[in-house]
Amino acid sequence: MKIGKIIYLDHQATTPVDVRVVAAMTPHYAEAFGNPHSSDHSLGWESASAVEKSAACVARLIGADADEITFTSGATESNNLALLGLGRRAVGGKRRRILVSTIEHKCVLAAARVLQEQFDFTIDLIPVDAEGFVEMAALGEALDNDVLVVSVMAVNNEIGTIQDIERISELVRSHGAIFHCDAAQAPLAMNMGLMASQTDMLSLSAHKMYGPKGIGAIYIARELQDQIEPLIYGGGQQNGLRSGTVPVPLCVGMGAAADIFAATDAEEKRAQLHRRRDTFIEMLRRLPWPIALNGPQGRARHPGNANIRFAEFSADNILSALQPHLAASTGSACTSGIPEPSHVLRAIGLRSEEAESSIRFSLGFDTTDADIEEAVRLITEALARLARAGLLRAW
Repeated sequence: MKIGKIIYLDHQATTPVDVRVVAAMTPHYAEAFGNPHSSDHSLGWESASAVEKSAACVARLIGADADEITFTSGATESNNLALLGLGRRAVGGKRRRILVSTIEHKCVLAAARVLQEQFDFTIDLIPVDAEGFVEMAALGEALDNDVLVVSVMAVNNEIGTIQDIERISELVRSHGAIFHCDAAQAPLAMNMGLMASQTDMLSLSAHKMYGPKGIGAIYIARELQDQIEPLIYGGGQQNGLRSGTVPVPLCVGMGAAADIFAATDAEEKRAQLHRRRDTFIEMLRRLPWPIALNGPQGRARHPGNANIRFAEFSADNILSALQPHLAASTGSACTSGIPEPSHVLRAIGLRSEEAESSIRFSLGFDTTDADIEEAVRLITEALARLARAGLLRAW
């Protein structure tokens, strides 16, 4: 898609809000604006009903029930609630170890570190292979009856790896541990209809799935909810798991976005996205400069993800040369500005200089064939300018 004259290839950072989502949200700003926790009048009842319906939509996306959905401010809060909430309630218990993969989002790694530093949990990092898949043998060896929770993301936000969640779930649960999954990137990448049956806790973010920013959700299995210590206290809303007045328009927007991905044509859209992504990569491979694809080959990859290593160039130089015509990124938007190589790329075995030459292009459902052709033209011109300026890298 184009934003003005800018080709947008950063959908894994955020997606535009779908027009259907905007339409669903709009009445709840100025007309149906009641506080959903006001139980004494019809405006409150109307808002409460809208929130309940939205929770049902999110639940339907993953195969859960509405009372297992808690709205949050986003996936970062959901991930924190999952790990900190579970860990703080488990202090003093026999299960004192937490396992997370080495390529988790920084908010998962940071929450785990808090449990280690403040509550004396042991944190073990599970390695991944060169394509970003969790090493199942290492996970199996690390699991024991002292493991409280295992956190593995469904779809990686930098290299697009789609994990075998069913297999991981079976292994984790066979040892009596709780399985948490950060699924923020999953809606564009995969059918999520069975995810609730394969996880105990699951995190979502609306703005990664054509919904509004500032709203997310966490699925917590009904039987697990009394084992979670809230992060936010107050009036006891949302089953006491997350107090505060829920933002009705945002909840409605997330529900509407969930409906889009639960629709029958979602898989067809993913297939089209996969085709366009593969075309984009193939066109880049024809350029006179060598490139490499970071992450998995084939279907076990986010259909819109193309993490490309430009061996002879600096990623920062390329992105600068592309401005203001093309939007892409060097990795997670949540860690932008941190002057260090991507921990994900380092975890799959890339050297620092290789990581620093890598760019994540992420296409969306609204990306067109014309967008791809123009993007490749812009990249070609940018690389040519950098080469003429003598900005080639020598290893």
